[in-house]
Order: sequence, then C-alpha cells, then structure tokens
Amino acid sequence: MIRVLIVDDHAVVRSGLRLLLEAQEDFEVVGEAENARRAIFETIEGKPDVVLMDVVMPDLSGIEAIKPVLEAAPKAKVLILSMQDDPSYVREAFAAGASGYVLKEAADTELVDAVRQVAGGGNYVHPTLGARLIAAEAEERRRAQEDPLSEREREILRLLALGHTNQEIAKMLYISVRTAEAHRAHIMRKLGLTTRAELVRYALQEGLLERAE
Repeated sequence: MIRVLIVDDHAVVRSGLRLLLEAQEDFEVVGEAENARRAIFETIEGKPDVVLMDVVMPDLSGIEAIKPVLEAAPKAKVLILSMQDDPSYVREAFAAGASGYVLKEAADTELVDAVRQVAGGGNYVHPTLGARLIAAEAEERRRAQEDPLSEREREILRLLALGHTNQEIAKMLYISVRTAEAHRAHIMRKLGLTTRAELVRYALQEGLLERAE
C-alpha cells in the first residue's frame, strides 16, 4: 500500500486528488495539508511514502518545504504537482530533493503512474517539461560561455533594474524573500557590481529591459 499525503492550499483540489488516489486499490491517503508548515506536521504524523505537493502556497513554497519535509520523514518521496511549467522550477525542485514533477494539467492516469514511480524509488518528470528542461539546459550551457548569469538570475536582475524590491520579486516568482536576497547578492558578486545604478546599466546593455511590459 502506497501512503500519500496531499499538500495544496485549495480545498477543492485536495478533495479531487483524494478521490482520485483513493480509487486506486494500492493507495491510501494518510492526510491533507493546506500549507507547507502543516505538511511537515502531517508528514511526522502520517508517515507517508509520497508527499504530493503544490509549489505556490501562502507561507513557504512547496520547493522550500521539500527539505524540512524530508528531514521529518527521510524515507518519503516528494512529488511536485504544480501549474508552474517553467523548467527552472523543475531544476530547483530536484535540487531541493524532489523525486518527481507533474503538471496539474496532466491526465489522472499520468499522476497515478507518477506516484507509483516515485514510491518505487524512481524519478518522474512530465514529458513536455522533460523536453523543455533538456532544451533549456543546452541553451544555458551555450550561454554560459557568454553570460555568467543563469536564466533565473537574469530574470531577477531585470526585475531589480525595473525597481522592484526583494519582497515584490519574491511574490512574483513564488520564492522566499531570503531566496530573492541571496539571488541578488550572487548577481552582484558575479558581475562585480556594487550599486543599483551599475545594475541598471548592465541590464540596459544586455537588453533585459526591452522585455518589460
């Protein structure tokens, strides 16, 4: 029996997932959580084999919650279920310890298969996302020879140059303020910049502000 914990801040989503999973003879839903902090408690209590977790939640993001969840239950596997289809989220999720990433638009059968796969010790990535991830990594390898910044860092640089605060950037990109601050520090260090004026000048030179709406 595969024990599953459902983590999503929308009750209707949790209910739908519970119905889907409990319809499977080899699944048991051992709990639900509406936010990341509750997920940690439910992980300790329910001892799930798989934690099915959303990315965008009101306190910690699902990606930021992966580490404490796995610390609470080292044998558990985290499967991200999200609407976020940017390959950077997939990389961040796996870097944090996730075993799989499925889009909410995926068919029910795909989600069920993904849960079984990660419960068995494998990894899973939505096929479309997998293809995008490979393409993005190839592009980043090419650009790394010309540009020291990652795609995520370039996006944060653009937002900083447009005058957004760390708090605003964190909300826009579904990351914590601490993570936004760390990205800013890395960007400044990589580029050898010390002031916002220098940062804006670099963004203009790179054409990053041309994408601003």
